[in-house]
Amino acid sequence: MEFDVASGMAEHALGFFGFYDRIIDNALEPTDRNLFYMFQDYGLLTTESEETTLWDGREWRIHYWRFKPELREKVKDYMSRTRDEEVVVDPFADVYGEIGERIWDRESEKVINPNAFTAEQTW
Repeated sequence: MEFDVASGMAEHALGFFGFYDRIIDNALEPTDRNLFYMFQDYGLLTTESEETTLWDGREWRIHYWRFKPELREKVKDYMSRTRDEEVVVDPFADVYGEIGERIWDRESEKVINPNAFTAEQTW
């Protein structure tokens, strides 16, 4: 997955959680819920539920999405790694790299007969 796509998906999901490690499933639209199922497949989220008794005696089940506990350590380890410096790629390296240095040396291309390309000919 491309970095920009993954970053956008992560920011979208984190927008639901804020400073909490779980959110209620009812807060999600179907498209957002599909994203959360995808994150569950990647091993980032898990589900949990709890039951409560309503005032009239009925049981009510509440479903939550939760970050996996070990994910916090994985993120800390990833963020503590030092990033390698970005390698600067010269887009013209393939073209100019194949030419060689000799082509840039104009001393080797001096014209023996300076009048060769003029109307004046010396015979």
